[in-house]
Amino acid sequence: MAGVRVVIVGGGIGGLAAAVALRAKGIQADVYEQAQRFSEVGAGFMLAPNSLRVLERLGLHDEITRFGAHFTGFTVCRADGTEVSSVPLGGADGYTMFGMYRADMVNLLVSGLPGDALHIDHRCVAFAQDDDRAVVTFENGETAEGDVVIGADGIHSVLQQYVVEPRDPVFSGLAAYRGVMPAERVPDWPDGAVRFWSDSTRNLLVYPVRRGELLNFVAFGVADEQMRESWSAPGDPRQLTAGYGDGWDPLAGEVVSQVDATFRWGIYDRESLRQWTRGRLALLGDAAHPMLPYMGQGANQAIEDGMGLATLLEGVRTVDVPHVLVRYQTLRRDRAARFQQGSRFNVELMAAGKAPILGMPWMYDYDVEAEARTLR
Repeated sequence: MAGVRVVIVGGGIGGLAAAVALRAKGIQADVYEQAQRFSEVGAGFMLAPNSLRVLERLGLHDEITRFGAHFTGFTVCRADGTEVSSVPLGGADGYTMFGMYRADMVNLLVSGLPGDALHIDHRCVAFAQDDDRAVVTFENGETAEGDVVIGADGIHSVLQQYVVEPRDPVFSGLAAYRGVMPAERVPDWPDGAVRFWSDSTRNLLVYPVRRGELLNFVAFGVADEQMRESWSAPGDPRQLTAGYGDGWDPLAGEVVSQVDATFRWGIYDRESLRQWTRGRLALLGDAAHPMLPYMGQGANQAIEDGMGLATLLEGVRTVDVPHVLVRYQTLRRDRAARFQQGSRFNVELMAAGKAPILGMPWMYDYDVEAEARTLR
């Protein structure tokens, strides 16, 4: 591979998708992950048309249809099960939605990269750059040098401080239980169905993943205390079940009654970053635009980031990298901020007993690769 060399710090969905997109454009990209293996906490996410479009162009559509669960309907309900609205599942060009188990998505992306491009047990501790190169230093004493460094190191990004002055996250007052269970435990669940139940204080989202073999659940509610921001803190299934009794749809009750293991995490909000890049360093995914989980677009926006950046970097000269990264910021910042703001607005809507805004054409019909080409 010729052209620029890219060092990606962070081996989650965003970092791995960026590596696949960059290599598809003929750009050398290596991924450095702090953990001992490439993995994700057991939970699902919604793969929306705007990112499915990207993944198909990267040759991954068949694998997604093999490992994902195709959605057949997405219904927003009141707590008692009364239907409020139906969320569109497809984009104007026919792309639709899948439920993906995060671990399956990580494995799929890893399988699309050569083994020598993947580096585990590399925790980033420092960054430096000059006019000609950028260098990342890891806790194990090793370094990685590139023409571009991508900070895909998540919501607690180490690299973010080299772009902007860090700001403390703000506790939203909300907490969530999340996890998966065998779908056979809820035999009444309709094939491919997504259900979102809501009242003024509590919400429950359930949908299938892994070919429909598993049901993913996320239960949101007002926190009784300020909680740690962690995706992997264990939760008490009894406390989860207690919130969905009288007045709730029996199907929702059937789901929560079958939960025997769950994670609980405090939900924190952050202001949009005014700057995503500095010199040869660019932020991506949650390191650049963490958002409340109320539009289902966190992972999807990270996938868009990767394709947008890869399209802009294709064929560029090393000397032009800082200017190209500014174009990446121009391409991505306002769109990501719109989802950040929309997620906050959805919290207000649900608190007022109204349906959240989901599935709009501006969300699903966006083509990040086409938009990036207009900035080249």
